[in-house]
Amino acid sequence: MVVGDFMLDQHVYGAAERLSPDAPVPVLHATKSEDRPGGASNVSLCIRGLKGEVVCFGVVGADDAGRTLRAKLVEAGCDVGGIIDDPARPTTIKRSLIGLAQHRHPQKMFRMDIETREPLPAHIEEALLDLIAARIDSVDVVCLEDYNKGVCTPRVCRRLVDLCRKHDKELLVDPAAIEDYSKYRSATAVTPNRSEAELATGLDTPIDASELHNAGLATKLLSELDLDAVVLTLDKHGALLEERGGRPQVVPTIARDVYDVTGAGDIVLAALAGARANGLAWLDAVRFANIAAGLEVQVFGAQPIPFANVQREALAQTRTFANKVRDLDDLLVELAVHREAGHRIVFTNGNFDVIHAGHIGYLREARTLGGEDGVLVVAINADEQVRAQKGQGRPIYSAADRADILSEMQCVDFVTIFEEPTVDDLLRRIQPDLYVKGGDYKPSEINEYETAKKLGIELRVLSHRPGLSSRHVIERMRKS
Repeated sequence: MVVGDFMLDQHVYGAAERLSPDAPVPVLHATKSEDRPGGASNVSLCIRGLKGEVVCFGVVGADDAGRTLRAKLVEAGCDVGGIIDDPARPTTIKRSLIGLAQHRHPQKMFRMDIETREPLPAHIEEALLDLIAARIDSVDVVCLEDYNKGVCTPRVCRRLVDLCRKHDKELLVDPAAIEDYSKYRSATAVTPNRSEAELATGLDTPIDASELHNAGLATKLLSELDLDAVVLTLDKHGALLEERGGRPQVVPTIARDVYDVTGAGDIVLAALAGARANGLAWLDAVRFANIAAGLEVQVFGAQPIPFANVQREALAQTRTFANKVRDLDDLLVELAVHREAGHRIVFTNGNFDVIHAGHIGYLREARTLGGEDGVLVVAINADEQVRAQKGQGRPIYSAADRADILSEMQCVDFVTIFEEPTVDDLLRRIQPDLYVKGGDYKPSEINEYETAKKLGIELRVLSHRPGLSSRHVIERMRKS
């Protein structure tokens, strides 16, 4: 459940190549515009990107912007049954003018906000709370995204806290930049950044804030607000977690090229919610959110980060891969990112025992079938299967050695080793776009033909090159 300030981000793009003749200001020649959900709407989309189900609760105006925002959320798969239209207030709009820096990189030039910060009237508060109460039992975790636009009034926040406590739901709060956090008292956790926490606690801001200073911010919030946890985001320094009864723990982040910090707080809230809903402990939840936020700041504007991208980054941070060999679980994570990006996945398999020119030509051709951004996955038989197929004395090279050799080929992206006599199960798990085999037989003669056909996987047999086979190479070597 996402409760809070649902807003619409409007981006107007263009080129700013001259100054106005009547004032020393750049002129934006607008070429396109787009509408993006922002605020609590972006939190909702971030949760959807992380494969969560979302029901939205907030207030928008009875205007075109409100209708556009609602449509965008529905298009993303969000349940908007908790969003109320209020004809007396406008939908909050953040309209940004964006020029191209050095004719390449989008750069915000100016922003105009269309909004009211007036608190909700009592009858709208009551209607919103009734909708929340009716649905709270159906959710796992509740997010409150407060941008101080009048929706998250003290009454709404206090009642939401009470409902969450009564129904045993965790309430995670991304607080507004305000001095008084009392309306969030007894929530499960708050997720301010360092400057927001300093504003709320009244603690002095040193030029170079130390870990001790950050811990003091978290400790004060934790005790004064009766929280279970505080997650303090620290920009390039990662995050600091303090749980009730525990010691502060710093979760570092990897240094990145920061392009735009817009939306970083939104995805932290979304990622924490997803992690907690799925049973992760607080420390692992913060690690997960830290990874998601690190990916967010590398893109322009508030954009949902796909779950597969976060998984792959977590994998990269916790594993050291010496080559392109992956076990099946890790391979599926990697391929999900490519699939999300629209890359064509090509799959092939074989023994590949004693690599020769025929293998090279075959793999090169297979790789080209994936297109410019395609991915070639090669599955090789385990040693026992090679021995069963080829007899004693085979394989010449172990599966580990064969995989290592294939990893050095530029045309190969990933290698995996399988134990089964066929790749039927691998086809079901990987779901490639194209299954390639080399040889002089028809596609219908391939063992996995029926599986590929049932899964809708395109099957292609590449041209056979007579005289080039591992058996011939091995025989010639033995004769010599």
